[in-house]
Amino acid sequence: MLTHNLWLAWKSVRRNPILSFLIIAGIALGVAVSTSFVTVWHVLAKDPIPGKSDRLHYVRLDSWDPVQPWDEEDNAPPPLLTYQDMRAAMKSDIPVRKAAMAQTALYVYPGSPDQRPFREAVRLTFSDFFPMFDVPFQYGSGWSPAADAKPEAVTVISSELNERLFGGRDSVGERLRLADREFRIVGVLAPWRPKVLVYDMSQNPYAEPEQIFIPFNLFEPMALSATGNQITWTRVDGNTFMERARNSEMIWIGMWAEFDNAGQRQAYLDFLNAYVNEQKKAGRFQRPLNNRLTAVVDLMEEWEVVPRQAKALAVISLLFLVIAALNLIGLFLGKFLARASVVGVRRALGASRRAIFLQHLVECELIGLIGGACGLLLSLGTLALVNRYYQPAGVEEKFFTLDPGMMLAAIGFALLAGAIAGVYPAWRICSIPPARHLKNQ
Repeated sequence: MLTHNLWLAWKSVRRNPILSFLIIAGIALGVAVSTSFVTVWHVLAKDPIPGKSDRLHYVRLDSWDPVQPWDEEDNAPPPLLTYQDMRAAMKSDIPVRKAAMAQTALYVYPGSPDQRPFREAVRLTFSDFFPMFDVPFQYGSGWSPAADAKPEAVTVISSELNERLFGGRDSVGERLRLADREFRIVGVLAPWRPKVLVYDMSQNPYAEPEQIFIPFNLFEPMALSATGNQITWTRVDGNTFMERARNSEMIWIGMWAEFDNAGQRQAYLDFLNAYVNEQKKAGRFQRPLNNRLTAVVDLMEEWEVVPRQAKALAVISLLFLVIAALNLIGLFLGKFLARASVVGVRRALGASRRAIFLQHLVECELIGLIGGACGLLLSLGTLALVNRYYQPAGVEEKFFTLDPGMMLAAIGFALLAGAIAGVYPAWRICSIPPARHLKNQ
C-alpha cells in the first residue's frame, strides 16, 4: 500500500510541477534555516572534549570578600585563584594531572633580520597541560615536569607561528627569543582550534589558542605581568605585578585537575577543604566553606558558555519552520481540492476515508522529504559561509558541520513540516461527501 501511495504521490507532484515547486521551495527554506541555526547551537553546546570531560575538573576556592559574595544569586565562588592558593593546590599529588595557567604577552624577536619584532599572546602553564587537553603536536612534544621545577626556558609554539618564523619545517631544538630571554623550542603544535577553549572559559570561550606556551614558573624570574582578568576585593601594594600578586587576595589564575575516579576527586576536595580551614585560622577565607571541583560540561552550563543568542536563534528557526509549514496549508488545500471529483469517484467505488487520508498524507510527506533534501543542501551552503568567516587558517576540520545526528534532525524537520502543512488538507479532502461530486459528473 505504501508503495502504491508513493507512486500516486509522485504522479501528483509531476502533474502540477509549478505548485509542487512552490511547496517544495517553502519547505526547503524552512528546513535550511532551522537546520543551520540548530546545527550552530548543537556544535557549540556539545561536549568539547569527549571521553575526558567527566575527568577534568575546574578548581575554585571561595577566598572572596566576607561581606559581599562573588555571586549573590548562585553563591558560586570566584572563577580564578590567588597566587598563594594556586601554589597550595598544586602541591597535592592526588590528581592524575594538574595545571594552573595564566596569560601574558611578550615580544617575539625573529631570527631573520628582515622580520620585525612583534607582540604575541603567551600561555603560562605546567607540563600536564598538554596531555590533559589532548593538545595535538606536529613536531616534538610538551616539556617535562623537570622543566617546570627549575624552571627551564623552553617553549611550545603553534603551527601558525612555526610557519611564520621557520617556514613550517621541524623547528624543535631551535632558539627563539621572547622578551629578553632565549627559549629552546621543544614542540610545535599541529593546526589546532578547539570549538570551545576549554582550558580558559572564564574570558572568551571561543577565542583562538595562544601562539606560545611556556612554563608557569618563569613568571617570577622574568618579572612578567598577567594580561587576563585581575580582580581583588582588598588593597594591593607593590611595585611589580608579582609583588602585588604574591601575598594578596587578587585572583588571576585558572586551574584544572584530572581524576581517574570519584574517589580521587573527593580526596582532593578534602585536601582543599583542609587547606582552607588552616587558612581560616590565619584570618583568610572568612566566608563559609565553598570550594568546588566542576566538570567541563557542568562548568559550561554554569557559566553559560553557549551564547543565549545561539539558543534563541535555534528556537526562532524552529518557529520559522512551523510558520513556513502553516503558510503552505493553503497551497496543499488548493492542490487537493482541484482533484476532489476524482476522490469522490474513488470514494463511491469503495475507497475508505482512511485510505484517501493516508494517500494524501504520503504525498505531503514525499514533498516534505524532497524539500528537506533541498533544504539540507542549502544548509550545507549556509554553514560553509559561516565556516569561511570563522575557520582559522591551517585548520582543515570544519567547525560547523552536519553530523549524522543533525542530518537525521533535518529529515525530522522535513517530515514535521510536511505533516503540519498536509494534515488538514488531507483530512479535508477525505471528509467531503462523494455524492457532491458525483452529481457534477
